[in-house]
Parts: sequence; structure tokens; C-alpha cells
Amino acid sequence: MNKVWLITGSSKGLGRATARAVLEHGDKLVATARHVEHLRELTAEFGSQVALAALDVTDPVAAERAVGFAVGHFGQIDVLVNNAGYGTIGALEDMSIDEFREHIDTNLMGTVYTTRAAIPFMRKQKAGHIIQISSVGGRIGVLGRTPYSAAKWGVEGFSEALAKEVGPLGINVTIVEPGGFRTDFAAGSTAGAAIRAEYQPTIGAAARFQAEYHGNQPGDPARAARVLIELSQMAHPPLRLALGSDAFKAIKENDRKRLEAMETWRELSFSTDYSAR
Repeated sequence: MNKVWLITGSSKGLGRATARAVLEHGDKLVATARHVEHLRELTAEFGSQVALAALDVTDPVAAERAVGFAVGHFGQIDVLVNNAGYGTIGALEDMSIDEFREHIDTNLMGTVYTTRAAIPFMRKQKAGHIIQISSVGGRIGVLGRTPYSAAKWGVEGFSEALAKEVGPLGINVTIVEPGGFRTDFAAGSTAGAAIRAEYQPTIGAAARFQAEYHGNQPGDPARAARVLIELSQMAHPPLRLALGSDAFKAIKENDRKRLEAMETWRELSFSTDYSAR
């Protein structure tokens, strides 16, 4: 049976690749972006199979409107993909509070708003799948990306708790953690502010690597999109999925080191328990 999808950030990157894959698969789609003119070619090619909705994910009213539009237009919503997001590189002390908050508003709160808007419809359907596009940065703190990592770690905690909340209602939640993909994310991840000399060996090096990495990432967005479709067809999809060999290796190694560190400090951790007297 054909599914109805809503994808945030459909105009570029993984969102655009997924939008096209969904439509080529024969499903229906509400494609969203802040500026829908960037999505017109989808309607020209796929006609009534796709509907467009303007959506700034930082606006909770707009999120409710977009989800309501999807249900009103196609009669249901089966898969929500929270893809919209961005990240810049810089030192925490050199970015404004407003810049930090903008990362949280888009990457975390935007996910919360659209998820919250979709749940009542999925609950009534007793079915649905919420796919959260997180990042390796949602499992590993990334140098020079404190607000982005803070937001993506928030998405992961929010989604893990949510899965326990809505799973009994028939709603699946999957957190997807991409590594490097050949999208425009790296190109758009420029330094948010001038990087001062003290941070050049660390954050400066990360920024330079990011610029060189653009176009050389191992991940293929079209293949990632096909994985998201495969996830949507699973009766029991995973809670988390590392996307890409680089993501898998980095997360596995980081988790190994984390477990080793826990064991190193086991006695100190246990020392806070009440002792029998």
C-alpha cells in the first residue's frame, strides 16, 4: 500500500534525495521547505503525487499547519522525516547566544514541533513512522560544533524517550545518524565567526578539513534515501541506525572508549551507594 510522507527540508541534500526516491517508489509526498519555489520541479515531474507546503520548522504553528495540510490533502500521514537542519563551525566563546539558540531552534525544536504535530494523527491511525535525521554528532561531540552537537544530542534523547511513549500506540521512531554524505551540508558549514589564533590548531583545523572534505565524502545521498524507504517498510525498524561506513566505525569506536572509561571509574561510581552498617 502506498504511504504518505512528509519531509522537512526537502529542497536540498538528503531531504531532496529522499523526496525524489519516495516519489519514484510510488508513494505520496508533502515536500516542505521555507521557500516552495525550490520544489516546483517535483510537481512538474510527479504531478498530483506530490504536494508542496511552506514550512519554517522553527514556527510551531507552521508545523501544525503543514502536518494538517498533509492529512487534509492525502487523508493520512504515514512517515514523517525530520530532515531540516544546519550547522556552522566556530568557538563557543566567539558565537552569539542568538546564533547558538538558532541552532537549537532549527535542529532540535523544529524536530519537536513537527513530531508533536504528527503524533495525534498517527495515534488515531494506530500506525506511523517518525524518522529523525540526527548525525554522528548526535552520538559524538564534534569539535567546533557545540550548538549543533547540543541540538543533535537533544534529538537523540528526545527520540529515545518518545519511542517508549508512542511505541505502544503503533508508532515507530528511528534515529538515523549519517556520517559524511555528498550533499551541500559541508559547503554550508562555514565558520560562523572568525576563528581566533588560540583555536587555529583545533577548530581552525576542523574548518579546513571540512572545506577539503566537501565533494569527497563517502556517502551517497541516493543510497541513503533508499535506506529510508526500506526502514519505512519494516514492521520493527531499529531505534538507531548509523548511516555510512564512516558513521558506523566512528560510533562503534567511540562507544568502545566510553565503556572502557566507565569501567575505569566503576569504583568511584559505586562509591555513592548507601552502605549497610
